[in-house]
Amino acid sequence: MTGKKKIAILFGGYSTEYEVSLQSAYGVITHVNREKYELCLIGLAKESGQWFWYSGNPDRIAQNTWEESGECIPVYLPTDRNVQGIHYLKNGQMHVLHLDGAFPVLHGKNGEDGTVQGALSLAGIPVIGCGILSSALCMDKELAHRTVKQKGVPVPDSCVIRKPYDALQVWTEAKKLGYPLFVKPVRSGSSFGITMVQQEEALIPALEHAFQHDTMVVMEERMDGREVGCAIIGTDDLLTGEPDEIELSEGFFDYTEKYTLKTSRIHVPARVSPETSARIRRTAEIIYRTLGCSGFARVDMFLTPEGKLYFNEVNTIPGFTSHSRFPNMLKAAGYSFEDLVNRILEDGI
Repeated sequence: MTGKKKIAILFGGYSTEYEVSLQSAYGVITHVNREKYELCLIGLAKESGQWFWYSGNPDRIAQNTWEESGECIPVYLPTDRNVQGIHYLKNGQMHVLHLDGAFPVLHGKNGEDGTVQGALSLAGIPVIGCGILSSALCMDKELAHRTVKQKGVPVPDSCVIRKPYDALQVWTEAKKLGYPLFVKPVRSGSSFGITMVQQEEALIPALEHAFQHDTMVVMEERMDGREVGCAIIGTDDLLTGEPDEIELSEGFFDYTEKYTLKTSRIHVPARVSPETSARIRRTAEIIYRTLGCSGFARVDMFLTPEGKLYFNEVNTIPGFTSHSRFPNMLKAAGYSFEDLVNRILEDGI
C-alpha cells in the first residue's frame, strides 16, 4: 500500500479532436505530482472507441503511437458500482483495477459532452471535472446561451436551423441577423464546422458544412470587439486566472488559428483596465455557476468596443498543452502547470 490515490487519465476518444486530446493528456500526465497520485492511463481508440489500459511511455501518447506499442490491455467498465474501478482480462481471468477517480482529458463529442461522464458515474467512479448535466449543457451552444441569458448575461442574437429547412426562411433569418454572421454546429468543439459567412450566396454551403458535424446548426450574429476568456478552477471556492484576449488580424479564431496562431496573437493578461478585468472574472463566475460547472472550465466571452460583455461559450475540458489558453491564464495569475493540475485533482478527489 503506497497511500497514493489512483487516478485514471482518459485520452483519445471517438472524436474529430482525438489528436488534440493526446497533446492535452500528455500535458496533464507530465505535470501530476507522482508522490500523491498513481496514474492509470486509459486510451480510447479513435476508430473503434475501445478502451485500453496503456502502460507504456507517455511520450508515445504525444506521438500518437501508443496503440502500436503492444502495451495496451482492453478494459471494461463494470455494471456493479461497488467495484469502483475497471475490469481487465489477464491470463483468461477477470481482474479489477481500483480507481479513486477518473480525469477525462477528452475534447469534443463522446468525451466532453456528458457521455463519458455518465458512463463513469454509472460505474461508481468519481469524475474529476464537470459532471453529466453541465458537460451536456455547455456542449449545446443554443441551450447554454438560453440558460445564461435567463440569468441576465447578454448573448449574441441567433437562430437554430434543423433539417429539412426552407432556404428562403433561412435567408430571411440571416438578413435579420446581418452579414457577416457565423454558422456553427450546435454541438461541436475546436471550431470544427464553423464558417464566417460574408454574403448570402455562401450561406447554404456553410449550413451544409456545419450539418456534417451535427444535426442542429445555429446562425449567430458577428459581435464587434474582442474575444476574451477566463480560466476557472474549483467547485465551491473558485480560483480564476488572468483573463486573456485574442487578437485577430483576419477571419476568426478557427481550428487552424487555435493550434498554430498563424495570423493571431493571444495576450495574457488581456489588454483591458483592472476594472474590466475584474468584471470579466465576475461574469465568468456567474456563467460557470449558472451552467453548473465544477472542477474546472474556460469561459469565453465577447467584449464590445462599448465595454459590454456577451457570453460566447464554456469549454468544460479546455486544452492542457504548454501553449493552451487555460494553463497560461493561470500561469499569469501565479500558478504553475503543476499547481493547476494538482489543484484540479485535489478538488475532484
